[in-house]
Amino acid sequence: MNNSLWTVMGFTMRNKLRSKSFIIMTVVLALLLVVAGNLPYLIDKLGGGSSAAKVGYAQGQHAEITEGLAQYYGQVPEPDIEMVGMASEAELKSSLENGDIKGYLTFADEPAGGFPKVVYNSKSAFEGGTASSLTVVLQQIKNEAIIKDAGLSDEQKAQLYAQVTLETQKVSFTNEKGKTEEEQGMAIGLTYVMIILLFMAVMITGQLIATEITAEKSSRVMEIIVTSVSPLKQMWGKILGTFLVAIIQLVVLIGALVANLTMPQNSDILKSFGIDLGNIDPMLLVYAIGFFLAGFFLYATLFAAVGSIVSRTEDLGQAVMPITLLTLVGFYVAMFGLNQPDHILIQVCQYIPFFSPFLMFLRIGLSEPAWWEIALSIGILAASILLIGWISAKIYRVGVLMYGKRPSVKEIMKAMKAYKV
Repeated sequence: MNNSLWTVMGFTMRNKLRSKSFIIMTVVLALLLVVAGNLPYLIDKLGGGSSAAKVGYAQGQHAEITEGLAQYYGQVPEPDIEMVGMASEAELKSSLENGDIKGYLTFADEPAGGFPKVVYNSKSAFEGGTASSLTVVLQQIKNEAIIKDAGLSDEQKAQLYAQVTLETQKVSFTNEKGKTEEEQGMAIGLTYVMIILLFMAVMITGQLIATEITAEKSSRVMEIIVTSVSPLKQMWGKILGTFLVAIIQLVVLIGALVANLTMPQNSDILKSFGIDLGNIDPMLLVYAIGFFLAGFFLYATLFAAVGSIVSRTEDLGQAVMPITLLTLVGFYVAMFGLNQPDHILIQVCQYIPFFSPFLMFLRIGLSEPAWWEIALSIGILAASILLIGWISAKIYRVGVLMYGKRPSVKEIMKAMKAYKV
């Protein structure tokens, strides 16, 4: 029948979409992503960022320093430290023990440095944030004291305190304008997400395709199916059906995440960290979709072929191990390439079809490959999908009719010559 491909595809989609496990997993993952999408807001509200750490000091000891600290933190709109003056060091220690303050300062004269040695006393030796903040302000107080003794004018002081601005921009050798730091950051984020999604899609859906084919073969249902649907249409029907189900699930999950990240309370916080979804290059999204589809179909045909030659689901894990290892190698090389996108290993492996969906997209996002490199990689990948798809269809045609022990490579090659796809 002419529409048998769509029949198999529709049957595969209905079975998976009606599956309770699929529905439960999608709902649970969507809820988790809703929480993840609101993490910026939750961290801002629950992270205690608005409560300043109370730091005590003994009144009368080095008043010029303690008053300078109190004046500085009193002028900051949202200070991370609040200075608390007390009568003596004994009272400070008692307040620290009771939890009224987070720590306290003590001073010791150090004539060689011209500035007293300051010690921050707390219950823990790991007080990096508070100690770092105090160090910065103490350095400013010391500088102001030295400048005051030097007799500099107000204009000279303003020039001395003026901050140096340094912007980072990626140099482009093909376009007039390179990527800014924000655009480069979003490109890195999108590249990382795409690599993760492709890896998960290949591993999860590939296993589903292989498992379903092996299960039908072991239950002898395959013998009935092959009488009405050609193996080629049957294989691609299952691949396309599983692919569409995976896309529906991804749209739901990514939609839940993006919808929450773009809400005002989250987008404003993200922008304060320099994260703006509007900085994503539209062409990078096009490449992401293209390489995702190419990588999915390349590996899906391999999983389908391997699933067809296995008669028992217990043997499937061992049979698909080579494909799993290929996927893992591509994934880990891509993780390495996030820091070195122009490494010679990345430039060589970007033309290997099993790795190019990860690595060529990585280079497009983080580097600037020549147009011919992109065209050559895409051409090799497209030709490989057609070739591997044709070989997989022949293996599938032979494998679904072979029962018993898993056939050897020699037996598969001999049977492939006897059948035409």
